[in-house]
Formats: sequence, C-alpha cells, structure tokens
Amino acid sequence: MNVTGTAQSASDIQMDYMKLLVAQLQNQNPLEPLDNKDMTAQLAQFSQLQQLENMNTSFGSVLDSVQRSYASSLIGKEVSFKATAGDGTAETRTGKVKEVLMGKDGQITLVVDDRTVDLADVLSIRQ
Repeated sequence: MNVTGTAQSASDIQMDYMKLLVAQLQNQNPLEPLDNKDMTAQLAQFSQLQQLENMNTSFGSVLDSVQRSYASSLIGKEVSFKATAGDGTAETRTGKVKEVLMGKDGQITLVVDDRTVDLADVLSIRQ
C-alpha cells in the first residue's frame, strides 16, 4: 500500500483496497467468510469517488478555459486593480490592458500599461 504524504487518486485507493481484499480472502476463516454485501458496497463507494474525481477534473478544465476567455476579453479595456505603492501601502490603480500572459502554472496575468497584474487583482472594468 502507498503510505506517502501525497494524495492518492480514487483508482490508486481502489487498487490498494483490492490488494487488501485479496489478502483478506486468502487468509479468512472458512467457517466465517467475509460478507459479500459489505464488499460490494465498498466497491460501489470507490466507483462513486472515482466518478467525482473525474467530474472535478472536467470542471477544472472548463474553469480554466472560461478564465482564459474572460482575460482575453479584457484586452483594450481600462481596468482598476489593487497595487502596492512605493511605501508598501495598498492603492488602486487604473490602466489599459495591453496583453494577457499565461504562466506555466496556469496563472493568468495581465499587462496593464507598464505593470503585470494578476487577474484576481482586477477590481473593475471600463470600456
């Protein structure tokens, strides 16, 4: 069984469960066999978990696509955004979006005038 600090996928957990189940079946007391209903219910729960994991991945892809589309629609528009002033205080700045950058990690940043701004820092949009 994989007992590391990393998160396992539903299929990995299901495989670990199957290995454990096979070991239990090989070593069970013939006079007190395992209950088929419990095994079936647990396998069904693993299948549901795997389907939820797949849906989560699909929704993540849709969200990424929507964010990229939204960011590109901002090109040429004036935005207000959160920024840090020279003295370290927070301020609101305004500028025109010139470019959209996609980071390797999937993070979207905007080039507003001469600054790069995280999409999450945009406060308002004007035509």
